[in-house]
Amino acid sequence: MEFTTLVETRHSVRSYKTDPIEKKKLQKVLQAMRLAPTATNRQAFQFIVVHTKGREEELKRIYRSDWFTQAPLVICACGIPAENWVRMDGKNYNDVDVAIAMDHLILAATNEGLGTCWIGALDAQAAKEVLGLPQGVEPIAFTPLGYPADEPKPKKRKELSELVRYERW
Repeated sequence: MEFTTLVETRHSVRSYKTDPIEKKKLQKVLQAMRLAPTATNRQAFQFIVVHTKGREEELKRIYRSDWFTQAPLVICACGIPAENWVRMDGKNYNDVDVAIAMDHLILAATNEGLGTCWIGALDAQAAKEVLGLPQGVEPIAFTPLGYPADEPKPKKRKELSELVRYERW
């Protein structure tokens, strides 16, 4: 898909078919995540692919909406802050790097005809328990991954002139 079309096509899917995802498509999506740029190329993250079938109730401890576990997979993007680059003023770039990798994954999924929905409103403690995350690993975001069962709604976005400044504030 042409990039502009891809960006315009991507939408937050909140209804999924239960059809399985072909292994080749999943690998393409994960490969896009792997190739995402990160600060000093640290790649201080891990992505956990979870099959939802039979795990619906425990996964709903993380995020309660029914559509969260409709898709055959959910993916958790985890950061490892202690391994990440830190800017001179002390800002750890882990959340930024995980977000870039997650965005690559989501765009690749759209390109493969798959749906996603970025979820940040998660119960981090429940995610740590359900996924057995070790100390120092933080769940940053989740997305279901599956074939959409809904139609995209029109996107509401600010005008470019409201978001961009040139030279100075």
